Amino acid sequence: MKVVSTALTVLFLLSIGAGLCGQDEKVTSGSTPQEEAAEKASEEKPVVLEKVVVTATRSKKAPFDVPYLVTVRDEKDLMERNLSRTVPEILEEIPGVLLQKTGHGQGSPFIRGFTGFRTLFLIDGIRLNNSVFRDGPNQYWNTVDPLSIDRIEVVKGPGSVLFGSDAVGGTVHALTKGRKEYEDGLHWSGRVYYRYASAEASHTGRSEVSGNLDHRLGFHAGFTFKDFGDLEGGRDVGRQRKTGYQEWDGDFKVEYSLNPDRKLVLAFQKVDLDDAWRSHKTIFGISWEDTTVGNERKRILDQDRHLAYAQFHADRIGGFIDAARVSVSYQVQSEERLRVRNDGRRDKQGFSVGTIGAWVQLETPSAVGRWTYGGEYYYDNVNSYRRDWRASGQYRGRSIQGPVADDAGYYLTGIYVQDEVEIADNVELILGGRYTHARAVAHEVEDPQTNTEISIKERYDAVVGSLKGLFGLDDEERWQVFAGVSQGFRAPNLSDLTRLDTARSNEIETPAPGLDPEKFIAFEVGLKGRLEDVSGEVGYFYTLIDDMIMRTPTGRVIGGDNEVTKQNAGDGYVHGVELTLRYRFHPAFTAFGAFTWMDGQAKTYPTSTPVKKREPIDRLMPFTGQVGIRWEPPDRRCWAESVVSFAAKQSDLSTRDENDTQRIPPGGTPGYAVASLRGGVEVSENVTLTVAIENLTNEDFRIHGSGVNEPGTNVVLGVNLRL
Repeated sequence: MKVVSTALTVLFLLSIGAGLCGQDEKVTSGSTPQEEAAEKASEEKPVVLEKVVVTATRSKKAPFDVPYLVTVRDEKDLMERNLSRTVPEILEEIPGVLLQKTGHGQGSPFIRGFTGFRTLFLIDGIRLNNSVFRDGPNQYWNTVDPLSIDRIEVVKGPGSVLFGSDAVGGTVHALTKGRKEYEDGLHWSGRVYYRYASAEASHTGRSEVSGNLDHRLGFHAGFTFKDFGDLEGGRDVGRQRKTGYQEWDGDFKVEYSLNPDRKLVLAFQKVDLDDAWRSHKTIFGISWEDTTVGNERKRILDQDRHLAYAQFHADRIGGFIDAARVSVSYQVQSEERLRVRNDGRRDKQGFSVGTIGAWVQLETPSAVGRWTYGGEYYYDNVNSYRRDWRASGQYRGRSIQGPVADDAGYYLTGIYVQDEVEIADNVELILGGRYTHARAVAHEVEDPQTNTEISIKERYDAVVGSLKGLFGLDDEERWQVFAGVSQGFRAPNLSDLTRLDTARSNEIETPAPGLDPEKFIAFEVGLKGRLEDVSGEVGYFYTLIDDMIMRTPTGRVIGGDNEVTKQNAGDGYVHGVELTLRYRFHPAFTAFGAFTWMDGQAKTYPTSTPVKKREPIDRLMPFTGQVGIRWEPPDRRCWAESVVSFAAKQSDLSTRDENDTQRIPPGGTPGYAVASLRGGVEVSENVTLTVAIENLTNEDFRIHGSGVNEPGTNVVLGVNLRL
């Protein structure tokens, strides 16, 4: 009844706003019939600025004009999707993306079959990925505050030429907020935002202030606090204990314009995420569709991240170099995990990674195309620890290393070049290449068999290339065909080489020196169209996998967990089809849909015997889609849409999926279809209200591979106040 009453209250407020939305503030009496007709026609087709994407080619282009399938969530999209709780949830409903959630505070998108350290996340051009990112789902994308982001770009497929190691499944780039409107003199504005979600028992608040001093100096600052209660599942699951957590975030940016084409940017970000449980491994987990319940008393993670950077941006320089970007940064990511076993033994482990980063990007126009080139350097300084206590509470001491090697360093250096050349009318080619050098030095590594200290030193070199083509099919630029081939790679990092930590359910991962880089080749072809009322795109991709590092059982047992080590064993492939369509059948109504089909296999060692077997890749995305209809009148002051999201049952499981019984039910993850309503209204010039009622039928369902179920019926309310 509480959910119903809240929903009715929200819908009542929204209906009031919708009534205001329909009011026309313009006085049209006295206008001629011709003037009224012209005004009506202009309202029916409002001018909408075309989105741009910079991540695909490192320069500004419309998504329609790049030879990739890309998605851009701009300021308007993010405002409407303020209902999204985390950065990973912003990527929901994007074809090719499976949003796995180990816990309510840990989300990890699978992009075209890859996640963890095989997908790359950038913040204002700076790598979030570091050398301790691990295989499989991880929580690090949750350490970016979605309310600090101005625009987020998703480029699917290998991006190793432009962005280096890890950019295999895709590259996601978050561009953060700054001052946008510059006026003479001193001016400032503010924003207060509040979000409430019933099924999360959550409250999120954000305050921002932005200002400028004339046209030279601008600043932006924000603070966010989030309090999430225990997650309420569907009609049968109910409350999922120990799924709540707290988080606070802060961000600050100053921009100083030397002239209209030159500016300096200084920024700082801070995220602190506390007491995020992995409840599926504990006695507080739930059994759903016969999944097993963990036996640990506690497994709690704290995350902390802060980033400081300085950047110089210059455009229209003239001469040989037309544009330049220079960045220097320092980022610290820390993690601490507290575990209490079922017998009372307790351990606390964690790490701190301080990353120095620097990169330069230059652009040069020429008779043979526009050249984009540059280089980057990152160095990780890693400190890692583990402390153990007996069941009696007696302190047992400090281990040689924590989850990864202690007193370790990782160097990543690369140079790249790309040429965009128009070889004929409506035909453009993009060619690129990169050289990367990686080096790992780990001084304190524990040999799990002898419990003695060893050291590991490894170095890697790689050269990759790409060739993409875009072909216009008509002079009106309504149809584009794209095709290409690109290489991806990933150098083994400190997590691959030195991790000594639990992996999946009842597994412990041990150090594995001597690994080789992973290599990938992706082929892609697709079609994009944009007619007056119909638009869409469809693409097919095929990614060859060579020497992928796989966890392999050894047959040994360490501390009650089955030991797994790593080998370059995973040769295979993943391929799929992605489709989006939009049809504006009325000036105020648009129907839309998005669909993904994917399949993939890789060789692995399913048992402790040295016998390879080809089987489905881990956590293969099932057939997934969304269909909906959107109402948005010409004045764009309000909107509403209904969406049905669905996924087929996923029964194509790897051996490791089958053994992950705390997250994946026997026989696979059941399919689902859930309906939601959402909308928003600009109540006044300074007040915007957004609302959603998710999972209208209160279904019990879970994203494949997740450790928690999705919310049941969930009323989400957002209020945005501009000052």
